[in-house]
Amino acid sequence: MDTSIYQNPLNTRYASKEMSFIFSDDYKFSTWRKLWVALAESEMQLGINITEQQIEEMKQHIFDINYEDAEKREKETRHDVMSHVHAYGLQCPAAKPIIHLGATSAYVGDNTDVIQMTEGLKLVKTKLINTMNNMAQFASKYKDLPTLGFTHFQAAQLTTVGKRCTLWLQDFLMDLEELEFQLSRMKLRGVKGTTGTQASFMSLFSGDHDKIRKLDQMVAEKMGFEKTFAVTGQTYSRKLDSQVLNVLAQIAESAYKFSNDMRLLQHLKEVEEPFEKQQIGSSAMAYKRNPMRSERIGALARFVVINTLNPAITAATQWFERTLDDSANKRLVIPQAFLAVDSILNIMINVTSGLVVYEKMIQKHVDQELPFMATESILMEAVMRGGDRQELHEKIRVYSMEAGKRVKEEGLDNNLIDLIKQDKEFMLTDEEIDGLLDAKNFIGRASAQVDEFLEEYIYPVLQNYTDLLNIKVELKV
Repeated sequence: MDTSIYQNPLNTRYASKEMSFIFSDDYKFSTWRKLWVALAESEMQLGINITEQQIEEMKQHIFDINYEDAEKREKETRHDVMSHVHAYGLQCPAAKPIIHLGATSAYVGDNTDVIQMTEGLKLVKTKLINTMNNMAQFASKYKDLPTLGFTHFQAAQLTTVGKRCTLWLQDFLMDLEELEFQLSRMKLRGVKGTTGTQASFMSLFSGDHDKIRKLDQMVAEKMGFEKTFAVTGQTYSRKLDSQVLNVLAQIAESAYKFSNDMRLLQHLKEVEEPFEKQQIGSSAMAYKRNPMRSERIGALARFVVINTLNPAITAATQWFERTLDDSANKRLVIPQAFLAVDSILNIMINVTSGLVVYEKMIQKHVDQELPFMATESILMEAVMRGGDRQELHEKIRVYSMEAGKRVKEEGLDNNLIDLIKQDKEFMLTDEEIDGLLDAKNFIGRASAQVDEFLEEYIYPVLQNYTDLLNIKVELKV
């Protein structure tokens, strides 16, 4: 690695080799050559004077790309596509006259962009499924463990650790649905010519509309796609880029929500992300265990969400059949969005596979707030024993204020229940009051909701993708 120049940390620190490869030069330019082969082969099959030998020669040089020749030519022509046509022709002298026949630059550029985004979405899907699988296991394991619910980050009614996890999981399920929909409508630009009118192919095929339509379909099928855009200018509609990045941004949003909750839970010492034996939390404070992985998710997620503005503005500002102000922006925006989401999901898989739950600390926090929650049950039971509802309600209000002051101003334990136990007008024994304080009496249908959600929504999805499960990810730092 050349340490004297800037290196993109998405490659050097965060993203996987698999995602980096999809947006690498080797993948890009070998795909260009595959597209040139598909075009020439289809043209030959439709009657153009191209030989099998020319096609075979092109196939033999798909992957051994002569970059130096292309770079030298581009310095002269300032045109990347024609430079690679030239370089390919040097390796394929017999096929040189028919490489790129009838096509415009967007034929290789745009179609490759679609292919790269499609393959990127497939990899994202695999990692999203694995994240969801980890969360499903966690939700099931802790479906019965009562924990404080929070609204406004203020203690509210109880929920369970597993039920809270289903909230994260449901967000990712919504993301998966959007991702699958987007994959289902990915299509190539196809073979459309300079301004999308296929005029060059009208000349090539002597005005035979059927052959030109067939050529478009044949190339798509050879490249693994069912459809092409019905109409294009010189490029496919840049709304596609915006749609794809919106899918990625939604995944980033869900991960961001999870990471923020994890940071709060780690502050409460209730749930922690994994922490290696040799990991250092702070250069100064040796005792610290910072939620650095969750923080990294948040940092990368912000980048992805903000990045969606780029393709949106690009799509809106394309003039007529095309302008070139999309090119430099796309080279940055599209690959980096995929690399960042890949990085986020790598961390998500790592974190969700090793969450540490501190049940005693969770119970401690529940016990601190449960007396306030239990007062309604105590009041109802006391009234059923013959107590006066209004008088007992007032007593509970006064005792609650005393207990609250003790907790907030003096830093002492919540003694509300002790105050109620000492008041004989409630006509309940200590044992009876303690019986009403079982936390599981206050979690509603949380446990059942976890089971129902997993059985009805998550397990069927995971069952469809068993071949994608149990992948291994590596965090570089």
